[in-house]
Amino acid sequence: MRLLSLILFLNFIFYSSFSISNENNIKLGLDWFINPDHAPIIIAEQYGYFKENGLKVEIIEPADPNDPPKQVAAGKIDIAISYQPQFHLQIDQSLPIVRLGSLVSTPLNSLVVLKDGPIKSIKDLKNKKIGFSVGGFEDALLSGMFEKYGLKLSDVELININFSLSPSLISKKVDAVIGAFRNFELNQMDIVNRAGKAFYPEEHGVPHYEELIYIINKNDRKKQKFTSFLKAIQKATIKIVNSPEETWQDFSSYKKGLNDELNKRAYRDTVRRFTLRPSAYDLEAYKVFQNFLYNKKIIKKIHNIELFIKP
Repeated sequence: MRLLSLILFLNFIFYSSFSISNENNIKLGLDWFINPDHAPIIIAEQYGYFKENGLKVEIIEPADPNDPPKQVAAGKIDIAISYQPQFHLQIDQSLPIVRLGSLVSTPLNSLVVLKDGPIKSIKDLKNKKIGFSVGGFEDALLSGMFEKYGLKLSDVELININFSLSPSLISKKVDAVIGAFRNFELNQMDIVNRAGKAFYPEEHGVPHYEELIYIINKNDRKKQKFTSFLKAIQKATIKIVNSPEETWQDFSSYKKGLNDELNKRAYRDTVRRFTLRPSAYDLEAYKVFQNFLYNKKIIKKIHNIELFIKP
């Protein structure tokens, strides 16, 4: 009898420990392969900030960038990196997700042309070719940017160039590209001595939005481990902003292939765009951007967005 009691007691201790440990494990699905946009996550791991907060974080690079939000909705991973525009679309499609926090607090998307080319203003794009990689939202961006110049989407030829943005522009297959990240494509072009010029959506009629956000399953929003996660991310972000050179060295050594000229330049240009208070949110900005997407027919319904972004 004593032996049976001892076995039951040891089993209880084992499974309790497993449960507690599992509660502190986080599977984090990135939006793309690891790059400088993810620096706060990598620095939090490299500097032990996750461990300080009792967390074990598994960082997962997706085979398909569209998978992580779906995996969060299905309960297969805990956190996904997504884009605010896609977040609104996913809500509209009834995915059971909510915003946890912000990673990059400003837009990165931009409309890029060759600096020494004939396009000096957005109005010069009439009857020109514009390359894009992802339809839908990028059409809405262009439409929003065109309005003040009296242009319509029908005034340009849109060409799907997949993800060959810079090469298509440099080779003059297109006159401009939409969807170019200002921290990457501009540097990529500069490295090969073909400088680009960017037109920023938020300066040409498109409401401000957050480029990258953390999302979780709506049923998980009260879990303490997510508060701990954002605490670690905030500490890492502050470290990056205060010590960009030091943290670049530690970021670039995280895995093979990160330590190159493009990533170094992109890291430099992304530092000031990281969200210093990841858990904070701007309700009014989310409402304005949601209305923009609705008016551009990207989403079908106006939602009570506060329910999806308030902790």
